[in-house]
Amino acid sequence: MRAAARHPERVTALVLTAAFPHRDNRLALASSIQSKIAATGDRELLAEFLLMTALGTQALESMPAEHLQQTLGYTAASVADGSAEQTDLVGHLDVRDDLPGITVPTLVVSTTDDRLVSSALHRHLAQTIPGAQLAEIATGHLPMLERTEEWLQLITDFLDKHHA
Repeated sequence: MRAAARHPERVTALVLTAAFPHRDNRLALASSIQSKIAATGDRELLAEFLLMTALGTQALESMPAEHLQQTLGYTAASVADGSAEQTDLVGHLDVRDDLPGITVPTLVVSTTDDRLVSSALHRHLAQTIPGAQLAEIATGHLPMLERTEEWLQLITDFLDKHHA
């Protein structure tokens, strides 16, 4: 968002998925908990928290117990070393002043079953970025995993219309 506002000559279109302009209380709490868990070094506990908060209801509840355990193991093993810094960034990030300056075509993909970033924050982006289009997808924070084809189609259709 900041790059699109400050360097519009470098951005031809913008797609924002499960994005936020600033942290709200839910995001502040989730970030704080995630940081505290990460600081313990307990990757399994961190994986449990991440899956519980990142996946939407349908994706999480339709997962058989064995698959859930496999996914937890994979998540625990793949937590990036920079995760703590990314989580800390959530607490400081505020791009609200940049939003009115975004002039490129923008698609805001709102993940309506998102336990990390509320739909209200998605709507704020769509309402504040001039001419932004809002599309909703019934997933948690990770539509690229939960409803891959639908998410890709939204993006592809939007970029096909706005290809420079």
